[in-house]
Amino acid sequence: MADYNVAETFVSINGEGAYAGQLAVFIRFYGCNLSCSYCDTAWAKEAMTPGKIMSELDIYEYIKETGIKNVTLTGGEPLIQPGIGDLLSLLLLDEKLRVEVETNGSTDLSTCQRETNALTFTMDYKLPGSEMETAMKLSNFNYLKQKDTVKFVAGSITDLRRAVEVIDRYQLSGRCHLYFSTVFGSLSLTDVVEFMKQNRLNDVTLQLQMHKIIWGSDAVGV
Repeated sequence: MADYNVAETFVSINGEGAYAGQLAVFIRFYGCNLSCSYCDTAWAKEAMTPGKIMSELDIYEYIKETGIKNVTLTGGEPLIQPGIGDLLSLLLLDEKLRVEVETNGSTDLSTCQRETNALTFTMDYKLPGSEMETAMKLSNFNYLKQKDTVKFVAGSITDLRRAVEVIDRYQLSGRCHLYFSTVFGSLSLTDVVEFMKQNRLNDVTLQLQMHKIIWGSDAVGV
């Protein structure tokens, strides 16, 4: 049985992704292997930061106590946590749970067992403005399923152009959910919509970070 360094646990609405607006229980882990220029959870980056130590059974029992079926594992970076496979295996034994892993695109998805549709990935592709694009593990595109999501967080039109290149090169349109999001406060939403119109991006969804609209950009535990 593994122990996990957990930064926070809470129930809120999903602020983005396929279940946006629905209730979810969040498990946020300490520790990330990237340093994105726009990171909004930098406080959870350092793996050695002391948090709440929880076993997979502790986490499962907490989730069940909430009565919420949507589970989001986030961070930091969940997939670099030692023993994360044990936690996923335990959670996926419960047919009432839907488990989403928010991952930064740099870790290998092939090691995750996908026998059930109850496990989905929301995977970032880090665009040039993040200063982390070279860390992307491009082979991950081979393991995405239709319920999975690729999220492009853009801070400029240059970033959006790069996102289109990636979508076209790896033929992502129709293979999984595709979302555009903006670095909070840095790129006009009207400009994003115009860009989508000009490029006829039929399979891309512009998402707003609902949690930041409701509670503000600096709130935690929401």
